[in-house]
Amino acid sequence: MRTKNSIFIATSLDGFIADQNGNIDWLHQIPNPDGDDMGYRAFMGEIDALLMGRNTYETVLSFDMDWPYDQPVFVLSTTLNSVPKELEGKVFLKKGDLSVILSEIKEAGYHHLYIDGGKTIQRFLEQDLIDEMIITSIPILLGGGTPLFGSNDKRLAFTCTNTKRFVNAVAQNHYTRNRD
Repeated sequence: MRTKNSIFIATSLDGFIADQNGNIDWLHQIPNPDGDDMGYRAFMGEIDALLMGRNTYETVLSFDMDWPYDQPVFVLSTTLNSVPKELEGKVFLKKGDLSVILSEIKEAGYHHLYIDGGKTIQRFLEQDLIDEMIITSIPILLGGGTPLFGSNDKRLAFTCTNTKRFVNAVAQNHYTRNRD
């Protein structure tokens, strides 16, 4: 069984996942009085584990809340050597070649991964390792920041398999990778 790698992320209309200062507060600019999670819980119910970059991991750690994930989280980092005691057994540090890391994760029994973090997503796209992208567009132009997509030397074709609108303001597109 091949590992399936999925993205579930929000961007500004101009394609940024964080503003020029690395902030993501703009994600909450749209009123959401009913607390619609826009498919996030259902998506999380489908995945086996998360694989994220160090910056995303540190951003999650900075939130004023308990650790939000029930699934194992693999963090790509060349600089971290340990995780907080309360996250041992929940967070696992990985470094090295993506194909080797993915093999190790698959051998551990995880087959559907949630890939998170700008640089991590870009690395996966550079190696054509993304199978599915669920991208929610927040109607704001940031004018700069952390882009979701970086430059890539090859074309990767995706098919839009679904589009939804939430809270009368945001569009969510579901894309699957064409591998024909």
